[in-house]
Amino acid sequence: MKGAKSKLTNVDEMLESLKLLSDKSRLTILALLKEKEMCVCDIVDLLETTQSNVSQHLKKLKTGGLINETKRKQWVYYSLNLDDKPYLNEILAQLPSMKERTNTLSSQSCD
Repeated sequence: MKGAKSKLTNVDEMLESLKLLSDKSRLTILALLKEKEMCVCDIVDLLETTQSNVSQHLKKLKTGGLINETKRKQWVYYSLNLDDKPYLNEILAQLPSMKERTNTLSSQSCD
């Protein structure tokens, strides 16, 4: 019975992760972070939305364990945290490349 509970927990964890991907902005943020680590201002520029909106999405992704944050000076940088979620790597691999979009960022965006 213990194994059944463990599998159920994994299904519940997968469900929560997949729910986070059901939002276009969050899915786009993960696609961007697949290319490289970014600060909020980079993501705001690329999504062409408000910092408040991006921050709300980042908070949900962080709470869901899908991203890491690292503080440098006054900025917080975000990166993917999918090591324990191989099923999400498969999904992200199917997303269109965001490399061209991330290359448009100015080098001093968050400095």
